Amino acid sequence: MSNIFIDDNGSGYPFVFVHGFLGSSEMWRYQKEYFKKNYRIISPALPGFGESFKAQSLNSINDMAKFIINIVEQKNIDKFYLIGHSMGGMIVQEIAKILGDKVEKLICFATSSIGDIPGRFETMDESILRLKDEGIKKFIDRVPAKWFVKGHDDKEYYLCENAAKNVSEETANNALHAMKNWNGFSNLKNIKNKTLIIWGDKDVSYNYEQVETLNKNIP
Repeated sequence: MSNIFIDDNGSGYPFVFVHGFLGSSEMWRYQKEYFKKNYRIISPALPGFGESFKAQSLNSINDMAKFIINIVEQKNIDKFYLIGHSMGGMIVQEIAKILGDKVEKLICFATSSIGDIPGRFETMDESILRLKDEGIKKFIDRVPAKWFVKGHDDKEYYLCENAAKNVSEETANNALHAMKNWNGFSNLKNIKNKTLIIWGDKDVSYNYEQVETLNKNIP
C-alpha cells in the first residue's frame, strides 16, 4: 500500500472513519481528537486524496470499499464501528453490504443511497464537464466552498483547502464518475447494522429527500 496514509490513534473499540470527495484524514481532526479518548480511531486517506495524494486513485465506490476493507483486515480487526461522510457515506454502505455484521454500528453522515444525487447544487455530469473546462485548481476553489454556509470565509474552510490542494484532475474525475455510476438503493433493505443518519438542513449536496430515503428504507 505504497503512498497510502493511515492514521491509527487512540485505544479501545475500533472506529473507522471514511472521508468524502476532495477530503482527507485530517478533515476528521476534531472528531478524532474527541473519540480517541475511548476508541481506536482508524482514519485513512483514500488513494489520490489528502495525505495519500501520490497514490493511484480508484474509479468505483466498490473498489474504494475494498480498499478500506483491506486496511481493516491487515490490522486484524474483526468488528468495528464505521462512519462515512458524503462519498464516504456511499463507501461505508458498500462496506456494510460486503462485511455484514462485522460492522457493528454504521453512521451515514451527509450522504445518499445513489451517487448521481438528485437536487445537488449541480449534477454529476455538470461537475465532470466543469472540471474539464475549469481545470482542477478552479474546481477545488469553487466546489468545497459550497459545503459551507459562509463559503471561503468559514473558519473551518481551511480543512477543505488543505485536503484538496494536491488532488489531481484525474483523481477528481475518477471520483465523480465513481459516484455517478454507483447506486446503493436496492441494498438499503439489507442493511441490518444499527445505523445513525446525520444531516444538516443547509446541505446543498444532499437534500432531505435523500436522507429520508435512507431513513425509510434501512430497516
